Amino acid sequence: MRYDIKKKTAGILLALSVSTSILAAGCGAAGSKSAANKAETKPAVNQSEQIKQKEAKLSSARNTPIVQAAKKVGPAVVGITNKALVRDYFNRTQLVEQGSGSGVIYSKDGLIATNNHVVAGAQEIVVSLPDGKTYNGKVLGTDPTTDLAVVKIEANEDLPVAEFGDSDSLMVGEPAIAIGNPLGMEFRGSVTAGVISALNRSLDMGERRFKLIQTDAAINPGNSGGALVNADGQVIGINSAKIAASGVEGIGFAIPINEAKPILQELATKGRVVRPYLGVSLLDKNLAQRLGFDLDLRGGLFVVKLFQNGPAYRGGIRPNDIIVKFNGTAVDTVADLRDALGKCQVGEQVPVTILRGDEEVTKTVTLTEMPQQSSQQ
Repeated sequence: MRYDIKKKTAGILLALSVSTSILAAGCGAAGSKSAANKAETKPAVNQSEQIKQKEAKLSSARNTPIVQAAKKVGPAVVGITNKALVRDYFNRTQLVEQGSGSGVIYSKDGLIATNNHVVAGAQEIVVSLPDGKTYNGKVLGTDPTTDLAVVKIEANEDLPVAEFGDSDSLMVGEPAIAIGNPLGMEFRGSVTAGVISALNRSLDMGERRFKLIQTDAAINPGNSGGALVNADGQVIGINSAKIAASGVEGIGFAIPINEAKPILQELATKGRVVRPYLGVSLLDKNLAQRLGFDLDLRGGLFVVKLFQNGPAYRGGIRPNDIIVKFNGTAVDTVADLRDALGKCQVGEQVPVTILRGDEEVTKTVTLTEMPQQSSQQ
């Protein structure tokens, strides 16, 4: 069996990005002492006291789970402003704001979960708390593959912390509350409510497959990196994307928190995510058709190229082989292989079944750590 590729491959670059305008707002107040000798001046009521007074007047009908969830998680949802160096008209370098997003404080020592695209390319990060205080943030790690990142602030105060829930226990139709900063910091702490529309929603983007929570709670530019919360006031997802197409509304997506937690842990401690690596360039039937290859592939994955001394090469796999099974799982798309590979560990020995000509052969491949990509920070 022989296949001839008649067109050369072209690189595919997939990037998810959300850019937003930054709006600034301020307010001031002044008092008068002209009547001080006629009436006793009452002490100013701070914001916390005002909230308590409002809560005391709130009926049980109005004090809904959405209100309680927003009160519980809202203080831990922050704004993240991304600043980068650019050259102006006079060729001078300036540090300017290039976008903003949201983040969720999840530890007392100032660790914040957000999206990779919120902090991508930043020379400086500014973190804004709901009470108006700001801190310089440091990016500890990013993962473009899952669009997650961890930012850290050094605060001299007792930071509010969000509680992570269990995204595996979610039910379609239960309430979902999105908290973030849509369209910039002027709309900080915005709360939108809806339901969990679907679970384990698979989105294929390029050669990658993403498992996401779908919700109809409004998610707009600037909400990225914010919290998707259940009715118990627990974070069950990190808001990440929406379908922005004419005539399409109410379709937003969040990274399940159970998927995010181990990644956030690795980013905070190692600065990156360690993933197993096969070291092979592949084509499936659909990808071959999109790229214009004359490839009569009925199933499996056609091996285009092997990386020198990579695991697949050392395991005996060669160009023009067709991978039909990986670690006992049938693979017909590149996304299938990525899913199967993602369940393995670095150093693990896995069986890979290939077609070579008309013969089916099983090779044993020892997986190594994926090399750091140039797009990763």
